[in-house]
Amino acid sequence: MITGADVYRMAGRVRAKALSLTLGRSFAGFGAGTVVEPPLRLAGERSIVLGAHVYIGAGSWLQVIGDAATGDGPALVVGDGTRMSGLCTISVAVHVELGRSVLLARGVYIADHRHAFAEPGVAVLDQGIEQLAPVRIGDGVWLGEHVVVCPGVTIGAGAVIGANSVVTTDVPPATVAVGAPARVVRPTGPE
Repeated sequence: MITGADVYRMAGRVRAKALSLTLGRSFAGFGAGTVVEPPLRLAGERSIVLGAHVYIGAGSWLQVIGDAATGDGPALVVGDGTRMSGLCTISVAVHVELGRSVLLARGVYIADHRHAFAEPGVAVLDQGIEQLAPVRIGDGVWLGEHVVVCPGVTIGAGAVIGANSVVTTDVPPATVAVGAPARVVRPTGPE
């Protein structure tokens, strides 16, 4: 017997597939089996490559701004099999790359820049951006709920970043990092 919940889930899948088919042509690359759940906020999609079997959850925001949106190569690259839960934000002014099979929990924020705020009396919104530096996240990384990844950071393959952490410096492969700022506390695997 099909329940109301089953119908709801099926309708959501159909809607997401239809949106993905429509949006796919707008991106620099959109891999087979990739699904984008609405609503999705987009900017600079011509500079975004989504690999095969990528999932972007509802309420997420992918934006490429400034010169990165009109540059020669892709500014945002999301590797095959990567999964982003809802409400994730990736903001790119230079370059952000997520490897294969990366897992982003809800509310993750990744940016390769920050807002300038040095001029008192001038709204931060009017001061532009600064501290532009590429971000690289290795294959198989897991970013816990509400993790913030700051400009210039590289997170090595297989690393795990604990919920609510703020990553301001590089994290080696196969380690667990937690805190604000995030610090490596142990290797992954059995203790």
